[in-house]
Amino acid sequence: MINYIIVDDEHIAHDIIKGYCDTLPNLSFVQHCYDAIEAMECLRNNNIDLIFLDLNMPKLKGFEFLKALQNPPKVIVTTAYQEHALEGYELNIVDYLLKPFSFERFIKAINKINVSNTKASVASTPTSKSDERIFVKSSKKMIQINLNDILFVEAIGNYCKIITVDDEIQIREKISDFINVLPTDKFFQVHKSFIISKNHINSIEGNRIFINDFIVPIGKVYKTNLNKIF
Repeated sequence: MINYIIVDDEHIAHDIIKGYCDTLPNLSFVQHCYDAIEAMECLRNNNIDLIFLDLNMPKLKGFEFLKALQNPPKVIVTTAYQEHALEGYELNIVDYLLKPFSFERFIKAINKINVSNTKASVASTPTSKSDERIFVKSSKKMIQINLNDILFVEAIGNYCKIITVDDEIQIREKISDFINVLPTDKFFQVHKSFIISKNHINSIEGNRIFINDFIVPIGKVYKTNLNKIF
C-alpha cells in the first residue's frame, strides 16, 4: 500500500487527484495539504510514501519545499508549468504531470512507482506478489495485472496484447512505451513485436522461444543481447 498526500493550493486539483487515486486499491490517502508548511507538518507525523506536489504555491514553492526535505518520499509533480521539468528530474522526481492531465497519463505515473518499488525490493529482499503490480486500461476498464503472471507482450500496430497465465488483455499502447513500465530484470525485448518474461521461458531453440503453449520468435537484432543474458 502506498500512503500519499496532495500538496496543492487549488481545491479543484485535490478533487481531481484524489478522485483518480480512489479508483486504485494500492493508494491510501493520508491528508490534503494546501501549502508546503502543512506538508512538512504532515511528513513529521505520518509515514508518507508519495507526494503529489504542485510547484506554484504560497509561502514556499514546490521545489524549494522538496529541497528542504532530508529524506523525501517519492514525488509526482502536478503543475501547469512545463519549463521546470528538467529541474524536477534533477531532483529525482518520479514523474512530471502537466495540468490538465488525463487519467491514462496519471496511471503511467503510478505504474512508475510500482515498478520502482519492485526493482528496489529485488535488489534487497524478496518481494511479495502484491508489490509487483501495474494497472493498464483495456476498453473502458482499469485492470490490475500481477507482473509475475505476464508470459509475454505482443505488439499489434499501436496496440499491445498482454498474454498472462490465464488471460489476454489488449491495451492501446505502443510496445516501445509499454516496455518502460516493466522491470528490466524480469522482462526484455526479443523481437520488434515481442517482450517476454524471463521467468516463464520453458526453452529456447534456434530463433524460437517456447513459453507454455506459445512460440515467440527471436529477431536478428535482438539475438545478440539474448545470448549475453544466457
